[in-house]
Amino acid sequence: MSLPPAIVDAYGLDAASVEPITIGLVNQTFVAKRPSGTKLIVQKLHATFAASVNHDIDAITTHLASHGMLTPRVVRTRDGKLHVDCDGVYRALTFLEGTTHTEVASPAIAWEAGRLAGRFHHVIASFEHRFRFTRDGVHDTAKHLTRLRNAAGSESADATVRALAAEIESAIASLPRLPETKTRILHGDLKITNLLFSQDGSKAIALLDLDTMQHGPIAFELGDALRSWSNPRGESDIEAYYDAEIADAATRGFRDGAAGAVTDEELATVPLGTATIAFELAARFATDAIEDRYFGWDPARFASRREHNLVRARSQLALGYDVATKALGLDLAP
Repeated sequence: MSLPPAIVDAYGLDAASVEPITIGLVNQTFVAKRPSGTKLIVQKLHATFAASVNHDIDAITTHLASHGMLTPRVVRTRDGKLHVDCDGVYRALTFLEGTTHTEVASPAIAWEAGRLAGRFHHVIASFEHRFRFTRDGVHDTAKHLTRLRNAAGSESADATVRALAAEIESAIASLPRLPETKTRILHGDLKITNLLFSQDGSKAIALLDLDTMQHGPIAFELGDALRSWSNPRGESDIEAYYDAEIADAATRGFRDGAAGAVTDEELATVPLGTATIAFELAARFATDAIEDRYFGWDPARFASRREHNLVRARSQLALGYDVATKALGLDLAP
């Protein structure tokens, strides 16, 4: 697979070797290596993201770099642009050497991941930014529940998924309301594959996949991270559970990295945020099952998108119950 000539010309990649690589499930990503040995990451953005997201990334990473944080930077074209329109939006980013983890296998890795996320918040706390690109309603639980109710009431929903939808709605209704806390700039998607580690895998060195940056509370930022990091089973296993030791190590690392920039009151909301987001995702996945859509469907393990999404919904529901029990002292499971 090659890059369009307009992209090759824009970034001076005439003599570069180009290989597609797998990073995440959304953008098409390539690594371009020039004869000199220098590398660039070149991406074609998914239609979810507008070209203006590159202005946000450029502004925020400039601030991060000025405070000594290692971060991918947007590489400008030969004529100084942040992206190229060519049957979609393309951009280039600096290439960072390192490795990634697919799971949080130990408290030490959890602490490192939390520390880097906390360091990001320590540095970004001093920066004000008005986003040009935003994804509205990412954690609008009421909106996701409304979509689920509508889908469950459609002809596409059978008795099984309707019962699942009712259980998810009951679980969400049983949770306390999240307290109002300070709105901050968030990374927005701190799954462990979005953190770059040193080559030996021991030290978290940079945050990747910056298209999801947005404003929101720490409960959503660290809550979503812990929902992912502290579930050893992953999203496609109905026997998901909450590893409290991993969550505790990650929270301690975050507190250390944030160095006072995030208050104890904010951190106290994280367990509730974790449970809320798990149930919220269960609602989203159940809706996707009814509507039969999932771009990351794994046909090697599941016979259909619907089957995969039902497993994902049940997985997040089980995780939310376990978080509620272990971190909040609530018994919500039916």
